[in-house]
Amino acid sequence: MSTRIYTLPVEQTQWKVESAQTETIFNWEYDEGRDKLLTLYEKGKDKQWNASERIDWSLDIDRSNPLGFADYYIPLHGSEIWNQIDERKRGEVRLHLDAWRFSQFLHGEQGALICASKIVQTVPDIDSKFYAATQVVDEARHVEVYSRYLREKLGLAYPINIHLKTLLEQAITDSRWDFTYLAMQVIIEGLALAAFGTIRDLATEPLGRSINAYVMQDEARHVAFGRLALRDYYPHLSDRERGEREEFAVEACYLMRDRFRGEEVWERTGLDVEGCSTFMRESPFYQQYLKLLFSRIVPTLKDIGLWGERIQNTFIDMGVIEYAAGDVEALSAADEDVAEEFDRLRAARDSHVNRVIASAE
Repeated sequence: MSTRIYTLPVEQTQWKVESAQTETIFNWEYDEGRDKLLTLYEKGKDKQWNASERIDWSLDIDRSNPLGFADYYIPLHGSEIWNQIDERKRGEVRLHLDAWRFSQFLHGEQGALICASKIVQTVPDIDSKFYAATQVVDEARHVEVYSRYLREKLGLAYPINIHLKTLLEQAITDSRWDFTYLAMQVIIEGLALAAFGTIRDLATEPLGRSINAYVMQDEARHVAFGRLALRDYYPHLSDRERGEREEFAVEACYLMRDRFRGEEVWERTGLDVEGCSTFMRESPFYQQYLKLLFSRIVPTLKDIGLWGERIQNTFIDMGVIEYAAGDVEALSAADEDVAEEFDRLRAARDSHVNRVIASAE
């Protein structure tokens, strides 16, 4: 709707509602939108799915190895601690590791649900409000999926990790709308995409793989949303303001790196926490895994213009600066293709089962 039809100029009727920590912004320019964000909004509407129907919840899992990972992918593999425990104890550790992993996914998705609803409230642009509204529905679905998996399949859950809790608190309490984008859409969602991808691509158990493939299809759009919105906004900030965002991003990246140490699991399963932590810090495999977690974050931060000396030095220190050349759009397109391939595989399997049943009748 063109603002020219209003009886008064919109500048005179602009409305912002102030509260202690949040500024709610109303936007009367309903037809003012950026093509790329509106295209993303259309895709967000078209790609909605029902978790009760798209995921085959009838699949059983082995609780001693819920994701079917080879032992090589266990963080303690090769350590004296792992070598000294029997197969029953190893099964317990695998279960707790996967329960801890999916619990953090679950808590992060609830954080994303809250942050997306906050973006609808605080972001000034109408096209961003539109897309964020579709993300609210996506995140509610992700909470539903991970909660159901933990309840029905693993029967075990962990509280939120302190590092994830700290970053979510910062994202929710900061009154500046772009900090919510930066923390959630870029840092948390970007890291989650890489973590989901290791399960989708390396696990062998079909239920866990499909859950993460379908969630990744949504999350790829969410990261694109944050990237498009911030790429338009950050060039207009002063050097001081961009410096504040870079400092926040650096601290957030260190928080997310420390989030995956898993001390809660070692403590809960009665293992030597310090011994486990020491082995993981020195494990080449685990260090490579930590680097992989930043494969989506690094190129996105560069793309949105947060690429000062401090943030580059941080990524050099982490050993992930090589990801700066990554193509985030190509990665997102691949995430969508993989999810659709999972749909095709399930349809083929269901068709085969139906033919077998029919021939037996």
